[in-house]
Amino acid sequence: SALLHSFRDSTQRLAFALLALAVLLFAFDSAHAHGYKAGALEIGHPWARMTPPGAKVGGAYLSIENTGTTPDRLVSVTVAPDIAGRAEIHEMSVTDGVMKMQMLPDGVAIPAGGKVALAPGGYHLMLQDLKQPLKEGASFKGTLTFEKAGTVAVDFKVEGMAGPKGAAPQAGDPHAGHDMSTMPAGNMPAGTAPSN
Repeated sequence: SALLHSFRDSTQRLAFALLALAVLLFAFDSAHAHGYKAGALEIGHPWARMTPPGAKVGGAYLSIENTGTTPDRLVSVTVAPDIAGRAEIHEMSVTDGVMKMQMLPDGVAIPAGGKVALAPGGYHLMLQDLKQPLKEGASFKGTLTFEKAGTVAVDFKVEGMAGPKGAAPQAGDPHAGHDMSTMPAGNMPAGTAPSN
């Protein structure tokens, strides 16, 4: 009888511990899961890099996976007016040692069955005319507009200079560690950054 009572207490403690662990894991997963869905499109972790005071531009990033059989296109992005005057879809590339950043007026194609990363050093969102510094730990609202999937409201989380935890650093990212307030449009030599 004492052995049975001890076994029952141990089983109840174990069950309670497992339940508590499951609740914690769910809460952790929910807190760190940051994705959205629009039809066949899966939008992963929209984020922006923190900016220093006085910066007039910033970068924002996310991934888009098209699990469908029809291509789509990200055609525009907006953010809350208290964050930036406008958001543009840009591409950065290096050709013959010259870094080129350009706005993509037609947006970014999302191929059927494909994935596109808007990440430092490649496609990205340029937040123009920042109204306030982007502070690590904050978040702000935005809207992604797709040619076929329509609009999707998202929250951009502001991350530190290194980006989201576990993200690999991207070489040649002009948004990393620099005040972008004086960045010229067009070409700039690779490895250089605008200065204040």
